[in-house]
Amino acid sequence: MSDSPAPRPDSPAYASRVLGLLAGGAAGDALGYTVEFSSLEQIRADYGDAGVAHPLQVSAIRAGGTIPVSDDTQMTLFVLDGLLDWIEWANEGSMADPAASVWLSCLRWYRTQTGLIPEGAPTPPARWLDDRPELHERRGPGNACLTGLSSPDMGLTRQPQNPDAKGCGTVMRSAPYGMVPGLEDHLVVSLARQGAVLTHGHPAAWTAAAAFALVVSRLMAGHGFAGAVTAALDWLDTVPDDGGTARALRAAVALAGSEDRTDTEEAGGPSSLPGTLPAELGQGWVAEEALAVAVYAVLATGGESAQPTTHFRAALPLAINHSGDSDSTASLAGQLLGARYGMAIFPDGAVPAWIGEREVIAEAAGRWTAATS
Repeated sequence: MSDSPAPRPDSPAYASRVLGLLAGGAAGDALGYTVEFSSLEQIRADYGDAGVAHPLQVSAIRAGGTIPVSDDTQMTLFVLDGLLDWIEWANEGSMADPAASVWLSCLRWYRTQTGLIPEGAPTPPARWLDDRPELHERRGPGNACLTGLSSPDMGLTRQPQNPDAKGCGTVMRSAPYGMVPGLEDHLVVSLARQGAVLTHGHPAAWTAAAAFALVVSRLMAGHGFAGAVTAALDWLDTVPDDGGTARALRAAVALAGSEDRTDTEEAGGPSSLPGTLPAELGQGWVAEEALAVAVYAVLATGGESAQPTTHFRAALPLAINHSGDSDSTASLAGQLLGARYGMAIFPDGAVPAWIGEREVIAEAAGRWTAATS
């Protein structure tokens, strides 16, 4: 890692951060998935003026059941498992290409959604994740993700799949690149870029993914939100064409620091907290907007000394309740909060029982921690 402010002395343990990131992201994803494609007006009509502000507002959870995650968490788990495959080979003293390992793992995800591997593409060896039936459910996968992985050829930085695509399907699966312990910034960026071009080729698609992975990397190493975001912005300033990612991220930081937070009673929260997303940030359907919305939700609802559960309860509704890609923006916000605070984001320190895929999330976190500790 490059030089940055010293980590906080009260940092949570590494294993807690790993599980917190995955579980926090899954919680945001699952809650956001319940209202994806709904307008803010529809959300308020269904859930009240505060929108989705608590899991018990969802009827399935209130009845003692569970709600599913979307393709965002599914793809995050498969990217994580691709990197895990690479790390396990390295732990055994064997060489492997991390970008190719991620591509093969994404082909395995593609098989869960379509039932087949693209003709002419290599057939990846099955791994433990493939045996989980809940990950074979089709949960709104993005078109670019599907078409990019339908090719027999691996997307490359010089020849990306879907060259003009900049949907948020890159950034929403990019957290694992920032989870590799001790990985230097330029390698985090390289892996995130190689992972993005498997499906999306627009500069904003890969720079937003890389910027998010850099923020995650800093948080996992024990740094605070402001410093982590600043590090990502510093890197973006070195990129000749970032597709608008730096502008979007700077807008999020500036708006989060604004003193005009008067629309808070609609959120049902403390009067010092914002209630709705600024329109300038967009709706999160494209990569740089999803990054900006998630960062805004986190920065606008808590300082560096915030209490983890309070911060989580304030940030997630802000990332969920808008007329855009609610599951992606809330998943990203949850991942950032989990990377910073670990499992302290949940009152009892456990993966919420209402997340349908909680067992596979816990197993993925355990496997990752065992291989990287």
